[in-house]
Amino acid sequence: MDTRRSLHILATTLGTAGLLISGCTSGSSTNTSSSASSAASVPAVPAGLKPYYAQQLKWRDCGVEGFQCTTMKAPLDYKKPDGTKINLAVSRKKATGPGKRIGSLLVNPGGPGGSAVEYLQSYAALGYPAQVRARYDMVAVDPRGVARSEPVVCLTGPQMDSYTEVDQTPDDAREVTELTDAFKELADGCEKHSGEILPHVSTVETARDMDMLRSLLGDEKLNYVGASYGTFLGATYAGLFPARVGRLVLDGAMDPSLDALTLNRDQTAGFETGFQAFAADCVKKKNCPLGTTSTGDAAARMKRLFTDLDARPIATGESRRLTESLATTGVIAAMYDESAWPQLREALAAAQKGDGSGLLALSDSYYERRPNGTYANLMFANAAVNCLDLPPAFADAKAAARAVPSFEKASPVFGKSFAWAALNCADWPVPPTGHPHRIEAKGAAPIVVVGTTRDPATPYKWAQSLAGQLSSGTLLTYRGDGHTAYGRGSECIDTAINTYLLEGTPPARDEKCS
Repeated sequence: MDTRRSLHILATTLGTAGLLISGCTSGSSTNTSSSASSAASVPAVPAGLKPYYAQQLKWRDCGVEGFQCTTMKAPLDYKKPDGTKINLAVSRKKATGPGKRIGSLLVNPGGPGGSAVEYLQSYAALGYPAQVRARYDMVAVDPRGVARSEPVVCLTGPQMDSYTEVDQTPDDAREVTELTDAFKELADGCEKHSGEILPHVSTVETARDMDMLRSLLGDEKLNYVGASYGTFLGATYAGLFPARVGRLVLDGAMDPSLDALTLNRDQTAGFETGFQAFAADCVKKKNCPLGTTSTGDAAARMKRLFTDLDARPIATGESRRLTESLATTGVIAAMYDESAWPQLREALAAAQKGDGSGLLALSDSYYERRPNGTYANLMFANAAVNCLDLPPAFADAKAAARAVPSFEKASPVFGKSFAWAALNCADWPVPPTGHPHRIEAKGAAPIVVVGTTRDPATPYKWAQSLAGQLSSGTLLTYRGDGHTAYGRGSECIDTAINTYLLEGTPPARDEKCS
């Protein structure tokens, strides 16, 4: 497993909930179902957008060997293209050869909120298969509101520390109030510091930005690899511009037809599946901190640790103590990639002895907390996009409380945390512009949808659903653990995707790999 890729899995494939973010949500500000985009003809560029499509990209050295960078202008509001303009950061690494250049290959690591430029420069343009990098210019654009592209800003470092420590399994009215106040503080901070861009970070708007970049790069069609939330972004693009679809790989797929409540509950069950896989592996080992008898025993011990931390946070070697919420996030972080399981075992064993530093480190990697106490804008952008893309899972705390039993049924270990975390969009200052919908993208070229059978963050059934919705979708299955499949060591998966990217030939229908 490439270490660079593993770190990105822990840090950029986020999700639907608030304090405990774990997978990805979907939604859009425009209906991208077949009724909205059934024609296969290429739509003309609207007159108001022609100046944007005609701009010249001025490439410069990035300061990172082998990479070029530029800035692309886009309208803040696509309904008012003559209004405020925003700047979007773009980077590329040109095709290395040998072989004829195919075109550009855009990549997105997910989130929402993950920096595509960072992902490109630290992994994709270096770690993708050599034959793919030889034939494609590897390209990334930070989505609007993310990292280098007009980033959403909400809280200071100390404020974020407090936010991540808030108890997300409230036991009484006071703790419920503290949790809802934390969500409100984040929302108010986003509105205060990023109020202008906050209504314009939807997935549909980012997909339109990608089409503009496709044109400016000189490509007639979009070639794209998106992971996790990046699959929803890619599918949204296909729904909007089916005739401009080139070779699209959607790995760790989202289901855009689901509402926020269903997405959160499905994801809760997904993380239970991931935990059961971890536990089954752990109890076979003599040093498993969760016991060596059964996965049921492991789950009971895990819950007991969370309960103990809820009552008495433990030391970490710094001023912050390990709370139940931070510990839960640390465990969740390790579910994304089985290569992190040994680290999780060590962290759990240390926590049982009163040392919370290991779980805190996992949690910090997840939240992208820097050593100096500041945070990347990952979590701010995540909330901003999710709360805009779909109506909230819950209108108020009472609704969240009523849903706790169904979440606990989905996951005895994580259910209560996930239920309350799904309350995060209830007081969002900007009304949602998206809604659940099917994406068919009639007339699009073949699209490869990849699903992992024990994916914790994007359950396998989501990939099955998306592949079934897309009129040209082909499902490629990885029988295994962890989040996403491409580049995870399966020769079968990698060969199928490489063949598709290089030759345009999708895998056989319902091909399954180990």
